[in-house]
Amino acid sequence: MSKGRSSTALSLVFIEKISGLILLIVGAILAYNSSIYIKDLGAVGTFSIAAGAILVFLGILMIVAKLE
Repeated sequence: MSKGRSSTALSLVFIEKISGLILLIVGAILAYNSSIYIKDLGAVGTFSIAAGAILVFLGILMIVAKLE
């Protein structure tokens, strides 16, 4: 029974790290493309850059976080 629980916990940690990596990549792409076209986007450009930076931060946080 304990082996099944540790296997499940390990797979959840793996999914968390992959999700963090995906968030990091999406956030970086969003922030980069928003900064290139900031004049065309207007006020939404600043919001998009901030949203991308937040996604990058959350992605890094999910990758670095350790399970207790």
